[in-house]
Amino acid sequence: MRRTLQRNKRHYQKTHGFRARTQSGSTVLKARRAKGRAVLAR
Repeated sequence: MRRTLQRNKRHYQKTHGFRARTQSGSTVLKARRAKGRAVLAR
């Protein structure tokens, strides 16, 4: 019996949610990723 895929809702929201879809939202996500990189790089 094949189990139906139950995707991780929080992860799905994070990647395909409102922010990822809108122009300003993607900018926010980019900024947050850059911030994370800066923290990792230091």
